[in-house]
Amino acid sequence: MKATWNRIVQTLKGRRSTPLPEAGTEPVLDADLQGIPPTAATVSVAPLNWAYLLPTARTVRWLAAGAVVAAAGLMVYRNPPVQHLAQGELGVRLNQFTGAVSLWRDGSVWVVPGLHTVRVFSLRDQSYRPEAMRQATGSAPLQSVEGLSLGLDLSVRYALDPNSPAVKAGNLPDNVGADIVEPAVQGLVYKVFARYTVREIFSSKRAEIAQIIETDLRTRLAADGVTLRSLQIGKVDLPAEYRRGMDSLLAEELASEKMRYTLELKDKRVKETELDASADKVRREVAAEAAAREQVIAAKAQEEAMKHVLPFKQRQIEQRQLEAEAERVARVKAAEGAAQARRIEANGEADARQKLAEAEAYRMDRVGKVNAEQMAREGALVTKHPLLIQKTLADKLSDKIQVIIAPPPTNGDFIGAALLGGNRNAQAGAAQAAAVAEDATTTQAVEQ
Repeated sequence: MKATWNRIVQTLKGRRSTPLPEAGTEPVLDADLQGIPPTAATVSVAPLNWAYLLPTARTVRWLAAGAVVAAAGLMVYRNPPVQHLAQGELGVRLNQFTGAVSLWRDGSVWVVPGLHTVRVFSLRDQSYRPEAMRQATGSAPLQSVEGLSLGLDLSVRYALDPNSPAVKAGNLPDNVGADIVEPAVQGLVYKVFARYTVREIFSSKRAEIAQIIETDLRTRLAADGVTLRSLQIGKVDLPAEYRRGMDSLLAEELASEKMRYTLELKDKRVKETELDASADKVRREVAAEAAAREQVIAAKAQEEAMKHVLPFKQRQIEQRQLEAEAERVARVKAAEGAAQARRIEANGEADARQKLAEAEAYRMDRVGKVNAEQMAREGALVTKHPLLIQKTLADKLSDKIQVIIAPPPTNGDFIGAALLGGNRNAQAGAAQAAAVAEDATTTQAVEQ
């Protein structure tokens, strides 16, 4: 093995190699090659010389150069010397030997493989919404001070601060959301909500809780180079039974609040009425005082005016007395004239009535004479023609009865006496005829 190694070294050094023994020749001893006399102890058979199978020195140099180039290409491929940063990204380059940290924004960054390491972070706004605490029946719900589980829809919006010491020092983890924001939010939210009751969380203290969480979380994240943009608390998820009770309780509280505001409004209205009454009282007092002062001033002015008015009033009284006397005299004259006119009118009216009475008596006298003459003519006509009575009676019964004049029965009765009841109708007809004759006689006596 030693001889083989020597051959390899000689080959690499550029020396000519010893040719292999030909077939049928004796093998050369190692001792002969080194100038050592052969002895029985050092005599050995020479093995196969593998050095002749190795490549030449030029081939080895080319292989070494190719290996170096391939290694350099692989290193450049895995660690490019120029790294591009997109808009809204931050590059943190760390020098492996000096430990110096440099920040880069948009553009390209030179990275020497083996010397620099670059980590890229996003400066855009990111949001974190913990899903484990959204439902009251979730895997990690919140706990109130009573120990009741509740869910919360929480949204946290954050971004890296490139000017913070943590970012400039390059101490940020690779996943800022999972390693910084999520632990900070969970560690703060669970602790804050454990101080309040469910009723406070659900109704009255929600804004206060959000303010506390936002203030504390902003401080914690700022220490790690993260800026809190906003924090929003959404829906609070409660168990179904507790939510129904909470809804009824809130309804009662709203009713009581409404009643309280109603009572306050009524109290203010009462106070407003009192103030209005007081203002009206003061207004009327001021108005009364002003009216009294006006009356006093008016009285004084009237007193001054009376000095000039009284003589004028005296002259007016005298004038009215003279006017009344003149009016009395005029009325007496008018009454006398009216009485005389009425006497004349009465005499004329009496004469007119006398004339009218005489005219009426003359008219009635003439009408009676004419009626008596007409009755006499009708009596003579009836006596001469007795059937006219029956015809007249039939005409008086109805205008729809057709009258037929026929000779009377032998006994002188009405032609329809049998149909109208016989003797009874005859008697009624005779009585009617007697009454007509009596009326005619009476009329003639009156006319005479």
